[in-house]
Amino acid sequence: MKRITFLINIIAIALIFINCTNKRQEEKSDNKQLIIFHAGSLSVPFKQMKKQFEKENPGTEILLEAAGSVKCARKIIDLKKECDIMLSADYTIIDKMLIPEYAEWNIQFATNEMCIVYHEESKYSNQINSENWYEILLKDDVIFGRSDPNSDPCGYRAILTAQLAEDYYNYPGLTEKIRNKNQEYIRPKEVDLLALLESNTIDYIFLYRSVAKQHQLKYLILPDSINLKTPKLNSYYKTTSTDILGKEPGTTITQHGQAMVYGLTILKNAPNKNLAIKFIDFVLSADGGRKILEENGQPAIILTESIYHNKIPAQLNKYFN
Repeated sequence: MKRITFLINIIAIALIFINCTNKRQEEKSDNKQLIIFHAGSLSVPFKQMKKQFEKENPGTEILLEAAGSVKCARKIIDLKKECDIMLSADYTIIDKMLIPEYAEWNIQFATNEMCIVYHEESKYSNQINSENWYEILLKDDVIFGRSDPNSDPCGYRAILTAQLAEDYYNYPGLTEKIRNKNQEYIRPKEVDLLALLESNTIDYIFLYRSVAKQHQLKYLILPDSINLKTPKLNSYYKTTSTDILGKEPGTTITQHGQAMVYGLTILKNAPNKNLAIKFIDFVLSADGGRKILEENGQPAIILTESIYHNKIPAQLNKYFN
């Protein structure tokens, strides 16, 4: 009798365990939380996308985590942080740092351009123009900020812009002067510099045009030969390069100048792949993410050809030839 009672108890405990396990699996399958790492320059439009997507998909929770694109990649590689989607201000960061170990494909979805951002209180703001901006920035009483090249594409693009300007204006040594000046005002990502500008701590920022427009700041449009905007000038842009820290300690990655293109991917170990695909579909849709990007001063693109075409989820094939 005792043996039968013992067996019944064991069976009961086993059934409780199975039920709990099944319940946890059901809860996991019903999870509607999405973790997104994204470039700081995408903060404004993606907050709007989050709001619209959550409204259209009740119960969904999108967790946005902004950082420099290189830093986003390092959080995945070095810290093994859980993430569904990564959106980079430079698509090559995904290619060079995440594929093939952490992701399988990359979709190019937006563009931008470098400019010099300032406000009415910035020193010499009534004098600066596309021909003298570098002379203004190098004045002793002027302070400018830029982001860290090892954390943020805007940081190494500032260096590439300086290299292009050195050639364009025939000013030998300009790049090194810009590199060496005001190093105490280098920040992890470009949007970290906005508070310094608004508080009059600094006068100018190397920044993306879209961010300047979103924050209603004054900005100087640079010549196309300098601003990394025009794909037709890629052969010229690529004459410039700068090194950033690589995937492994002690290694470097060479970043060559090229027209700005943003990229996105879903991680191989994404906790919620199906929801991630649905969100990417929203980002790429004409009446969804692309519309929001355009409204925020950031040109949206979809390159209909991709070297990753065979690996991109079938639900997104409609955007490619």
